[in-house]
Amino acid sequence: MSSRDFVYSKFQEFYNNPLTVVPAPTSFEQREFAYLMFRERFMVRHKRFESIQTFQNVLARNVPSDVYHSCAYYENPDLEMDKKGWIGSDLVFDIDADHIPTSCGKIHDEWTCQKCEFSGKGVTPDECPICGSDKFSAKTWACDFCIESTRVETAKLIDMLTKDFGFADSELHVFFSGHRGYHVHVEDEAVHSLDALSRKEIVDYVTGLGLSVLDKGVKEKRVKGRKRFVDAKKFNLHDYGWNRRLKVGMEKFLSTMTAENLKNFGLKNNNLLKNKDAILSRAIMGGRWDSVSGVSVATWLKLAEQVKSLESANIDTVVTTDIHRLIRMNGTLHGKTGLLKIELPVRQLDTFDPLTQAVAFKKGTAKVLVSDAPEFRLSGAMWGPYKNVKVVLPTAAAVMLILKGRAEVAN
Repeated sequence: MSSRDFVYSKFQEFYNNPLTVVPAPTSFEQREFAYLMFRERFMVRHKRFESIQTFQNVLARNVPSDVYHSCAYYENPDLEMDKKGWIGSDLVFDIDADHIPTSCGKIHDEWTCQKCEFSGKGVTPDECPICGSDKFSAKTWACDFCIESTRVETAKLIDMLTKDFGFADSELHVFFSGHRGYHVHVEDEAVHSLDALSRKEIVDYVTGLGLSVLDKGVKEKRVKGRKRFVDAKKFNLHDYGWNRRLKVGMEKFLSTMTAENLKNFGLKNNNLLKNKDAILSRAIMGGRWDSVSGVSVATWLKLAEQVKSLESANIDTVVTTDIHRLIRMNGTLHGKTGLLKIELPVRQLDTFDPLTQAVAFKKGTAKVLVSDAPEFRLSGAMWGPYKNVKVVLPTAAAVMLILKGRAEVAN
């Protein structure tokens, strides 16, 4: 049995198992459905189904590697794009480790130029440093640190959606994506009719783009070759929206601040460290921003800029603004890991363990030849690291390594 046939057989078992449940998204009959054929590797699109059971029968018969549905609602979801008749769309956010710079990526992520075969580790560059090509093959991994970084960003996003936008928990649907991150869907009539430009405004708010408090009333000019802030008005933050977030963020930052933190963030004003207690009590808590000697408006602005980067949510901005986006379907397998896209209660984000709770293949083992794999955790156990070795692994681990291009079935 080839490695692809082995994985195909496991996907086939999953979709043909009578205990497998693929939850139906809301307004099922108004969604477009799509799936990527496992063996043929082409996308089947523009499909409409009358019931979730009919669709599950299609999945069992065709055994796709990846399954999607539209975020949009259509009058005719089975027609071509210009004839579908767009009705509205959910507001969807994708938080993925691919868009979050993490130190672990330099350890377990690899890329190779398809033209000159030059390779490197970490984030895949826009173009090859040797030949300039933009075509790469990449090997990524989903470690605990990667997934935790996306959980933190997801928590910040949910906090904004509930506290700043006023959405209730019942209007939010949070999913582990099945790979290296989370999806958040807002299903509320208030957002369905928003066009791409309106969604871009939401993206700007979530990411802190164009935050006016950072340059309000401040002019810059060059003095002896260096930028100086001049004609600055009194610094002030109120208790709503991003102003509140900056105040809370400053309090958190200053409470744990060290000289090394200041240096790393480019803040050279030692008065921030020396007068930390006074700043916390008088400036941030009391709102008397000019009450601490040696801390100017320019310093507050620099600190606010750094805090903004910590408090904003790192999302895939393209996904949110696309009103015709296809999104991976809840309850289906991810073609890069064999893990499930699975929904979790909003308030269980902190305790949810995707590397245990999103495991689909819970029985059996397989003998594989692993070319190269880092140490990893799956189903409550640690595995690896492996380098050119044959090893018997649980089915879930074997499937993941094969899909990641790091192992082959050892016949």
